[in-house]
Amino acid sequence: MKTIRFLIAFLLLSTLTCLTAHADDTNQPFWALNAEGGITWINDGRIHKDHIEMAGQQMAVVLHYGINAEGRFTCERHLVFPMLRTIPNDTHASFIRYVNWDPLESVLIGKNRLVNRQEQVESISLQGLMTVRSHWGTIGVKRTLSPSPTLPALVEQYELTNLGEKAITVRIEPTEHRMTSDAEKGVDGAYVVESKLYGTGTFQLQPQESLTFSSTVSARRESEQPLVCDVAAEIAARQKLVAGWQENLVLQTPDPVLDRMFAFSKIRACESIYETKNGPLHGPGGESYYAAIWANDQAEYANPFFPFIGYPYANASAMNAWKMFASWMNDDWKPIPSSIIAEGTDFWNGAGDRGDAAMIAYGASRYALARGDREEALQLWPLIQWTLEYCRRHLNEAGVVNSDSDELEGRFPSGDANLCTSSLYYDALLSAAYLARDLKQPAAVSKNYEKQARELRTAIDRYFHAEVEGFDTYRYYDGNDVLRSWICIPLTMGIFDRAKGTIDALYSPRLWTKDGMLTQAGSETFWDRSTLYALRGALMAGDTERTLGFLQYYSQTRLLGNHVPYAIEAWPEGNQRHLSAESALYARIITEGLFDIRPTGLHSFTVSPRLPEAWPEMTLHHIHICGGDFDLRVYRDQKQRVHVQLILDGKVIKDATGDCSFRLL
Repeated sequence: MKTIRFLIAFLLLSTLTCLTAHADDTNQPFWALNAEGGITWINDGRIHKDHIEMAGQQMAVVLHYGINAEGRFTCERHLVFPMLRTIPNDTHASFIRYVNWDPLESVLIGKNRLVNRQEQVESISLQGLMTVRSHWGTIGVKRTLSPSPTLPALVEQYELTNLGEKAITVRIEPTEHRMTSDAEKGVDGAYVVESKLYGTGTFQLQPQESLTFSSTVSARRESEQPLVCDVAAEIAARQKLVAGWQENLVLQTPDPVLDRMFAFSKIRACESIYETKNGPLHGPGGESYYAAIWANDQAEYANPFFPFIGYPYANASAMNAWKMFASWMNDDWKPIPSSIIAEGTDFWNGAGDRGDAAMIAYGASRYALARGDREEALQLWPLIQWTLEYCRRHLNEAGVVNSDSDELEGRFPSGDANLCTSSLYYDALLSAAYLARDLKQPAAVSKNYEKQARELRTAIDRYFHAEVEGFDTYRYYDGNDVLRSWICIPLTMGIFDRAKGTIDALYSPRLWTKDGMLTQAGSETFWDRSTLYALRGALMAGDTERTLGFLQYYSQTRLLGNHVPYAIEAWPEGNQRHLSAESALYARIITEGLFDIRPTGLHSFTVSPRLPEAWPEMTLHHIHICGGDFDLRVYRDQKQRVHVQLILDGKVIKDATGDCSFRLL
């Protein structure tokens, strides 16, 4: 045990010396957990700058915020309106405007403007919205910034408190700004951006007394009526929405940082769903990717997770995505597009076949099983069958799947056949076999899928197994002789034949850095998605103690470090954007890695828990899969045997040891 702990400490220490050009080298946390279930900025005098994305059904906002050298709060609002389309109406055609307006500029204390006083920020807190507390001399200010859950507006509420000993006169000046865009650049003509204050007037504020005013920044088509908004109601609705996500799929472990990071991942995964003209569409975000779906981000990453949390709008977005992908099935076996864009009215396929059919087959079959809804599964069955057959038709002579590229779209080489695509296809075959039985398909259907899976597993090992940089692992494609982080993919599909060498390679200094895993050894580029897959797969393979150390380090960095509070996309590309589906991948480290929950039917699943040695127990509350709402409690008895309890309505229905199977209904 001491040896394992020493190795973990050594590996974590070594990661701190693997600096990348952009990273903060202090390794000091900027944030701390707070008692309200969020995180709060540590006020220690450091200058701090960061950005966070938040979203509602009609808009998203990326807040570029910070505390400057004078102690003032700074914030630039990058507003995105996905359903206001610009020309050309392509992937990136959301109407975007940057707004620097500060509503506090309209506040006078007596005859003097508040902003002429010296501000000192006291705290910044995040929990699905942003709360900033500061004081300007004897005036206390509380800012609350949030996207409206359903309206195309950023809403902000301001509470002013007289901290002095004398009454003061406060005037909130009526203020409105309006900007109209070029009609020739909009699909629907001109768009109007409006900034407006609510609760203006002149007030007498007694000592310790407070008043509240609010603001909105909204956008609309020029032909539409101006927005009327109850800001307090919108903020309350956002808080209720976040609370609903936090009341389902609740992680309880001895590690509060993991618990909180998991809770935050649900927020980012669930909020980025847009009510388009063709129904709800989950989108990555990042000031680039909205009102559109991708075969990796949505089909592969996010949709299989959504049933676990039981959020109806997320499940509706998943079904809408499957419907859109299914509309591209064809008798000529041309590939389904990688992305369906512009509110479902167009497509993007610029990287060719990225293995998208494997991504869709994997995600749709996993989703159908987890959802546990027979009618939905029957709707998805033709799509699953078609995408599996597409993959079969693209097997090469070695028995693995050919594709033009992979989900990195040519940023790094992937050969004619890559490890990721074939691994996804393998898992999809297994899930389809489970699903075929529950859908009462002929027995030959499930047997055939199982046979194809066995043959593919053998082919994967024969074709991709290699010694790479001294590790007994996989080459990512034929001719690959440099370690790639996507060698983790077989682990997440339950292929553990090369687990030891693969995990050793993943955690070696050739791939692991203080920022997570490099995409390719020797580069500076990292994409969180491969780190998140690797942590999940290593846990599934039973590398619990070592992986827990890396998971804790990663979670601490992303939740409490210098760029918080979610998993990110990549660096240097995208400036570490908070893309939504990466947060779903983080959550799946827990559901499929730590607990290793695998649906095996519409109402059945297996659990292979990875309870760390130092933890007496861990629990997932209110899991919404396979048609149920239940808890799973994992604990170690006096004989050190690991138990799994299935709990329904507070009652223990089953208590089993080790790897176990459960059936609901």
